[in-house]
Amino acid sequence: MTSTTDAPAARVTAPTVVLDNVGKSYGSTSVLRDVSLTIVPGEIHGLLGENGAGKSTLLKILGGAVVADAGSVSFDGERVRIGSPRDAIDLGVSLIAQELALVPQRSVLENIFLGRWRNTAGFARTGADRAHAERLIRDVGFALDLDAPVSSLSLGQAQQVEIVKALARGSQVLCLDEPTAALGEQDTENLLRVLRQLAARGTTIIIVSHFLDEILGLADRITVLRDGDQIITDDAAGYTADSLVSLMVGRQMEALERSPEPVAADAEVAIRVSGLGNHRISDISFEVRRGEILGLAGLMGSGRSETLNAVFGGDRVTSGEVWVEGRKVRRNSVRAGIRSRIALVPESRKDQGLVLGRSASDNIALPSLGRRQRAGFIGAVRERAIVDSAIQAVDIRGRVQNVSVGALSGGNQQKVLFAKWLVDPPAVFLIDEPTRGVDVAAKANIHRLILELAAAGTAVIVASSELEEVLSLSHRVVVMKKGRIVAEFDRTASADEVMTAAFL
Repeated sequence: MTSTTDAPAARVTAPTVVLDNVGKSYGSTSVLRDVSLTIVPGEIHGLLGENGAGKSTLLKILGGAVVADAGSVSFDGERVRIGSPRDAIDLGVSLIAQELALVPQRSVLENIFLGRWRNTAGFARTGADRAHAERLIRDVGFALDLDAPVSSLSLGQAQQVEIVKALARGSQVLCLDEPTAALGEQDTENLLRVLRQLAARGTTIIIVSHFLDEILGLADRITVLRDGDQIITDDAAGYTADSLVSLMVGRQMEALERSPEPVAADAEVAIRVSGLGNHRISDISFEVRRGEILGLAGLMGSGRSETLNAVFGGDRVTSGEVWVEGRKVRRNSVRAGIRSRIALVPESRKDQGLVLGRSASDNIALPSLGRRQRAGFIGAVRERAIVDSAIQAVDIRGRVQNVSVGALSGGNQQKVLFAKWLVDPPAVFLIDEPTRGVDVAAKANIHRLILELAAAGTAVIVASSELEEVLSLSHRVVVMKKGRIVAEFDRTASADEVMTAAFL
């Protein structure tokens, strides 16, 4: 590998960062307006707001991924131009986005110094870089194998690589966008411990998170954004999750915990799965009646996602059967699953669920195109009406029909995933991580939607790494471990009972 120069020398302490009336617009749409902040060295600053409020845009401006078109940014009283990620890195700023910027096929060491190897007379000094990386890893208390390919790491370990990469560059301002959204409890605790440790040494942490209790326990100060406007900047002490929600959405939120309606005693079985198996899951069997919500619980890697993908037809199975509304579904065929009125909201919306380069309208219309065409033609007026109705049903705000899905906030992307299956409502709705990476308002709307689907007679199967979410939404919960169902509980079960089954 080649490189240019040594990594920039680290500052003794982070700069004082001042944003003065910063704004950003896309065409006639303003996404950030007149944001003014002063963030002092060693501060942990939380950015809060609904999806689409402008949080990620503000981080991207500091990280050089987006260029502000109004206002200014100053470091230690000197105005700076951040026109690219390279500019940000040279200023000591690193942006750690939701989608990690790592090369899976390369080693941990190569990723840490990618493009910035130390060199002498054009020759990489990998020994010096290895020693530097080892010191950084020991210093923050990580346990990383520098020779392991990134593809072999857990998500929590990959986050650790991103942090070490930032520190190796000499970064003293870390901008983190939803860093714990996909982490388990232990990985989250480890990450928060390291962030506190770095802040205590003078590193500035600017963090976006939809976990309000997490932010309240971590941040020194907070800024709340709403629809691109700065609502408050204040000390975190004295605020509660409820008071923050009110500031974020401009109104009191309904409680997230709503119980599903009882299932009719004579409700028909909508889906029956018998003995489903492949190299990842074994002997998966269950039934779900019309109007019932079945929760899938278990630790990461327990087989929850693999079960949903196998039922849908996306993952090849070697044994077992799936019956929907009394009819056997052809195995290993997504098309057969869709024709049998099975819908899937996958775990990764960007990799599995959406065509990011197409508009929201195109994504919503896609699954039902074959059923709605006549002589090869689609009625444009009718299609617009159908798309508008689906958008309204999932409460997507603003005129997003012709906006590229890749440009939408994470919460609105998740809502588009739901909306595309509501054009032709399914008999069975499989939902994997329904609220990953969304804010509390979007979470409440998605929970409401799931409960309404069940109340209308849809059989729903929900897998989530948030145990409280599974317990609050479901009529029954099955626990998975090592690709098998190991226990079943009704909705009165405690979190301790379910977790005991998952671990033991």
